[in-house]
Amino acid sequence: MAWVYLAIAGLLEVGWAVGLKYTEGLTRLWPTVLTAVAILGSMGFLALALRTLPMGTAYAVWTGIGAVGTVALGILLFNEPSNASRLACIGLILAGIVGLKLVSGH
Repeated sequence: MAWVYLAIAGLLEVGWAVGLKYTEGLTRLWPTVLTAVAILGSMGFLALALRTLPMGTAYAVWTGIGAVGTVALGILLFNEPSNASRLACIGLILAGIVGLKLVSGH
């Protein structure tokens, strides 16, 4: 169950990272409120995952999910660059996430 909590935490991290863009510097009420809820949810699910998973592994996977998801949505929503070098780096992050899951023993 810890890995499920961690995946949810990572997805909520993507949500709040992208949400920050829509808050326009925390000046728009509802995007700011939704972003704050996503931050709290992300931290809460990370805390649940940390009951079982090693801290270093959980944190690395959490930030990795957040980084990959945020870059992907940046490309899709904000027309950010998607050149081969950038995509290769995202692939390396994904490989790290999968590798940490495989060697974690949980």
